[in-house]
Amino acid sequence: MSDIDRRYAERLMEQAGLDALVIFQPEAFRYAVGAPAGVATMWGRAGAAIALVPADAATGLAAIASDHAAGSIRKAAADVDLRTHRGWIDMLDLTGAESVEQINEAYRRLGSFGPRPETFDRSVCFGLLGDLLNERGLDRARIGADLEFMPAADFEALKLALPTVTWTDGSDALRRLRAIKSPREIERLRRAAKAAEAGLVRMAGAVKPGAQLTELSCAWKAGAQAAAAEGGFGLSGHWDFISVGADLSDMSAVVTPGALIKADVGTLVDGYSSDGARTFTHGRASPLSREIFKALENAFATGLDELRPGNTFGAVHAAMLASMRKDGFAEYDRGHFGHSVGGSIGIEEWPFFSAGNREIIQPSMVVALETPFYGQGIGALMIEDQFLIAETGAECMNRLPRTLRDLSAD
Repeated sequence: MSDIDRRYAERLMEQAGLDALVIFQPEAFRYAVGAPAGVATMWGRAGAAIALVPADAATGLAAIASDHAAGSIRKAAADVDLRTHRGWIDMLDLTGAESVEQINEAYRRLGSFGPRPETFDRSVCFGLLGDLLNERGLDRARIGADLEFMPAADFEALKLALPTVTWTDGSDALRRLRAIKSPREIERLRRAAKAAEAGLVRMAGAVKPGAQLTELSCAWKAGAQAAAAEGGFGLSGHWDFISVGADLSDMSAVVTPGALIKADVGTLVDGYSSDGARTFTHGRASPLSREIFKALENAFATGLDELRPGNTFGAVHAAMLASMRKDGFAEYDRGHFGHSVGGSIGIEEWPFFSAGNREIIQPSMVVALETPFYGQGIGALMIEDQFLIAETGAECMNRLPRTLRDLSAD
């Protein structure tokens, strides 16, 4: 099932003067089609998986993928018009086979197709795309491709293979589509946030003098995985940026009294990543660390007051930066105070809470709001929560207190 709001997509493409979007990025393919693109995408080249999204919302979606991925795509997205190409992996129908000779016979039946390609045949994939466009009357259309992903060499090959199409950059339309989350996407992100936060609880329980950074990371992962299992869902991945002590790059650091412990963590559910952070100590933090954290708390609260539909991402950034400077940090600077979250290739999605960003905050966005501070010789401090933008404001997906917690006092 696709997560695209086709009516919204129709409006965006009409505004951009596009007749269709052709999507090559694997994560965006999954978003559009509702099923993973398959292993052929691991080469980082365009063509192994292609999704076609016509501007006309009444026209069905189409896709091109490897024969290896076809079975899972058809199960997950039976209504998508799927065309397949041959990858490097053997695909045999061995139903009822009981001998090696029957396996060889299955290979012989495929012999007329010739040898399989080294990875995948880009020209074949572009040819299948040409067939789809011809059948749908889009062979002379103005079509947007996700050029923010597509390698330049592949785009040149695409233009040569399908020269009657007017190709243009459709990345902006795709980003705007993906910034508004479907109920399924919101549920994935809600679950991911829940698992990650449970991991933080487990990690906090493992904090003690002498505990190694790697131990804390393992405790966090174990807690996140346990919460997912208890919740009846799986994790498709996880990540953590944990620092302990004054040296931000010391991966062998151990917990010492009063040292800062920053945990910026996330788990993935069906490819959708949460993002959140807390700061702990074991023993009272230094006066300067507490002063910094108080300013971060004030800036976070100020940003949260501005986090509502109709406001701009830039206005949130401006308010948070002004708060830091009001609290005495006259030279403090930060490229962004958060971002959208979802199923993109990285943790952070566009749009960002950045200076001058005029993008409007809209209902059904899911964003991470953050106030970080990194100081070599002091350590890292950070507050970050994940929010669903509702019609009336922002709903927090996290529950842990945002304070600088001294775990020796718990």
